[in-house]
Amino acid sequence: MILGIDPGSRMTGYGVIQQEGCKLTYLGSGCIQSKIDDFPARLKLIYSGVSKIIIQFQPDCLAIEQVFMAKNADSALKLGQAQGVAIVAAMNLDLSVFKYATRQVKQTVVGDGAAKKSQVQHMVRTLLMLPANPPPDAADALAIAITHCHINQSASRIGKGVLNLVRGRLR
Repeated sequence: MILGIDPGSRMTGYGVIQQEGCKLTYLGSGCIQSKIDDFPARLKLIYSGVSKIIIQFQPDCLAIEQVFMAKNADSALKLGQAQGVAIVAAMNLDLSVFKYATRQVKQTVVGDGAAKKSQVQHMVRTLLMLPANPPPDAADALAIAITHCHINQSASRIGKGVLNLVRGRLR
């Protein structure tokens, strides 16, 4: 089970999926919202929200969007702090953490590293066979979880291929 997180200082999206072979199953998603002006209080809300989600779903790992350098340095710093508290929540509950760049997530899920949010929403809906598009931040979190599954599965196939190659040479 994978918990995807799209960190934000006002809106943090989350999505939980299960992978069995090539099949992905949607388990839940939503957003941790904060309308509080006090920034440290918002960080506390993100931390407690992510902790509650981890306790509720018991995922095996957390996949989170990597912070990118925005035009506004203050926004990038706040985003990094929101990401940091989500990571600390995961680490405090003994989860492994994996980071993925935004372009990598869009490339994996949509096939275009510059895809629009609406395209990500549509593909997440299609891949997880959802009745409607999830909200943008939840869709991004689900896309991050899907990316983790895809990369994990690809790495597993490559590892098995190398192992089979080595076994073949040892015979």
